[in-house]
Amino acid sequence: MHSPRSLAAASAALLLAATMPQLAQAREIVGFSDNYSSGTVVVKTSERSLYYVLGNGKAVRYPVGVGRRGKQWTGTAFITSKQLRPAWSPPAEVKHDKPSLPDVIQGGSPSNPMGSAALTLSGGGEYAIHGTNDPGSIGGFVSYGCIRMHNADVLDLYNGVGWGTTVVVTR
Repeated sequence: MHSPRSLAAASAALLLAATMPQLAQAREIVGFSDNYSSGTVVVKTSERSLYYVLGNGKAVRYPVGVGRRGKQWTGTAFITSKQLRPAWSPPAEVKHDKPSLPDVIQGGSPSNPMGSAALTLSGGGEYAIHGTNDPGSIGGFVSYGCIRMHNADVLDLYNGVGWGTTVVVTR
């Protein structure tokens, strides 16, 4: 027979587990019928999802943070560099809006918005797919146009793509 104290503790644990927010499910393999070649990265900003196309009707889907209102863009770009623990220099528009930011934040710093890795994109060097040290921003309209990923997810993508990989950003 269980004591009233152990039953109360078990009940409290079950209640706590039921009321705690669930962790967001990160990457998962999903069906993908859009007509893109295997190896293409597709960002659907309206879904706040990034797809790494595997082919045969499958893709890896990652949750992402995307550009806020007025900062979103669409089009095709290519990965021009891959960096682990990159330093970050705020673009002019960001520096204008937040003049207190330093000119450079070293890689690995908790205040560095690039997180654990960055895949820079063609088109002027302003945009990247990168990690974040603010995981609560994933799933939102939060950036100046960059695509934010959980650090573990950007490292997974980093290992799967190469320079020149096509990146398509849609609404």
